[in-house]
Amino acid sequence: MANRFISFGFFFSFWAITGGASAQYPGQLAPGEKKPVLRSVAVLEWTGDAANKPKASRLVPLTIFNGEELVDGGLYLARPEPLSVAPGVEYELEEGGKVTGLYDVDHAGQEQGGWVGYGNWKRPPALPKPTKKIETIDDWNDPDDRPILHRKHHPEDRKSASDADRPTLHKKSDESATPDPDRPTLHKRSEDDAEETASAPDPDRPVLRKPRTSGDPQSKKKKKEKDVGFVDALATGDDPDRPRLKRGKPVEAGVAVLPSLMGMPPDLRQTVAVSDAAAGREHRWRYEWTDAAEEARMRGLLEDKARAALGLTVVVPAPAPSVKKIRTKNGAKAAKPVAPPTPPEPAPLADAQFRAFELAYGAGATLVYSAHTEPGEDGAPVKFVTLVAQPDLYGNLVVLLTNVTDAVHLDVTPRLRLIDAVDAEADHRGELVFELRGASARQFALYRVLRGQAERRFVTAPMEGSREQ
Repeated sequence: MANRFISFGFFFSFWAITGGASAQYPGQLAPGEKKPVLRSVAVLEWTGDAANKPKASRLVPLTIFNGEELVDGGLYLARPEPLSVAPGVEYELEEGGKVTGLYDVDHAGQEQGGWVGYGNWKRPPALPKPTKKIETIDDWNDPDDRPILHRKHHPEDRKSASDADRPTLHKKSDESATPDPDRPTLHKRSEDDAEETASAPDPDRPVLRKPRTSGDPQSKKKKKEKDVGFVDALATGDDPDRPRLKRGKPVEAGVAVLPSLMGMPPDLRQTVAVSDAAAGREHRWRYEWTDAAEEARMRGLLEDKARAALGLTVVVPAPAPSVKKIRTKNGAKAAKPVAPPTPPEPAPLADAQFRAFELAYGAGATLVYSAHTEPGEDGAPVKFVTLVAQPDLYGNLVVLLTNVTDAVHLDVTPRLRLIDAVDAEADHRGELVFELRGASARQFALYRVLRGQAERRFVTAPMEGSREQ
């Protein structure tokens, strides 16, 4: 990860106070690998296209791991801005554990009741191309026939005064001083040529002209030429509201104002960002399915459980056994069973998202499914559901976390919006990052899935004004 915290002076004082102690957490560290003392996790929010350049962005700090525990990144070492959004801090933007870009914090400010950082989005540095090492030979008398870059010298070459194959420069003799008739020569410009050139202007040269007045007789003969600019005389009076252009940077100019994201626009996008003082390796969190049919089956099971949690499951009563009498060829009557009615189509779900994570090396799949209902014609509020589940040894689905709410009760029970997985404590075990979005406030929470439970690891302080604009 990017080394951005170690440059601050109070880093050393903090390390001296804690004595370098680091608590042991269940993780999977490589032999000899140590946890970084400081590790910051944030969420970058932006609008626009990330491939080209976002229109506006902001960095929301979540947590800082100080070697022992997770603390609120929006409050840690605030002087006055917290350490997580101090100018000069660089974050690595991740998507599923893969680094997709860099974000340098330029300045910080308070928005929605909390600190956020504003800065510049950069592409990740390209890996250097492998260069072929070229071996040179410094021995002058090396009898080896290996290819070398310089010309091989021998003792007899040093004694020779000149090389026959070496090109030499000779001074031009007087006999060759006769002028070449094909050689271009330069002549001094005469006064007649200057007057002739001045009288014949270049037709392709752009010129500026004053607009002709209505009393000018030439304006009635010819129309205005195309692609010609016109300049009007400016008033000499001093207008206090008139803008002026000046050379150089104004004295009163402060920090450059960067495109800053304000409010909650409808096209808001989010990704996790990580910064610490150690150079760690990437850990991909995406679970790779070995069977596409198993992936489709798990998604179908989650959809059924989501509909059941939303109350959208329609129970179709089993029809009473009935038969229909038919007449055969010989006139006898026989009984034929009647097919049961076709069950109705399942209720549709909007904005369904299904993701599978491998939150530790060699761990099974952790599934996250979220969706919401369509607005009802009878004025029923929109309902939201988020499920976190894992398959057991028998292929059944075990739901670990269920979040159900509606648009009327968002301030009481906010909905969980999955952002991504992140390693918040640098132990190569991922936590799920959720946004708890209510009607007028929002928070961010980290959940650790371990031993068949989804435990809330950390939750940030509330931020006001989460209503979408």
